[in-house]
Amino acid sequence: MFQTSIERKHLKFIRLKFTDAVTEFDCGDKDLNDFILNRASAFQKYLLAVNYAYVDSDDASKVYAYCSLANDKIATSDFKDMTEFNRFRKKQGFPNEKRLKSYPAVKLCRLGVDISAKGQQIGTTVLDYIKWMFVTENKTGCRFLTVDAYLDAIPFYEKNGFRFMNIEDNDPHTRLMYYDLMDIAN
Repeated sequence: MFQTSIERKHLKFIRLKFTDAVTEFDCGDKDLNDFILNRASAFQKYLLAVNYAYVDSDDASKVYAYCSLANDKIATSDFKDMTEFNRFRKKQGFPNEKRLKSYPAVKLCRLGVDISAKGQQIGTTVLDYIKWMFVTENKTGCRFLTVDAYLDAIPFYEKNGFRFMNIEDNDPHTRLMYYDLMDIAN
């Protein structure tokens, strides 16, 4: 399923080292550009996130998309009360013996697509790769992907299978969303 969308002619997905610097990138968001160009490597150096880039196979300095991932969890504190959390667990099909107070997830901390690549489904390709990576190379156990989606990015995440964590999320800038990796693992 994912191989077709991941493999694009002349593009590859790479894990960046904290010494790798992204020197040219513009996704149209000033704060995200600043993070990618100036602060991302420090997050990786101190083991707070892992950074990836979708680059030209012949020229890795040409970054078409960038993402940053970190460990996360879906926990009772993400919901207004235990009733809502229990509804979430039931909806995910957890058997009674697997009813925990939290479930392992990976947070999509940052995702940006360079303006030069907008409209080419690059963002979806990056999400597909991340999903594939955590289903086929799941080294520690990870059930969900989470994201604090900017309000204008919500349609993009919904199109890619993400759902709202809870109804009561009232943040004026972002909404907490999740993707259940079991949707593709079976």
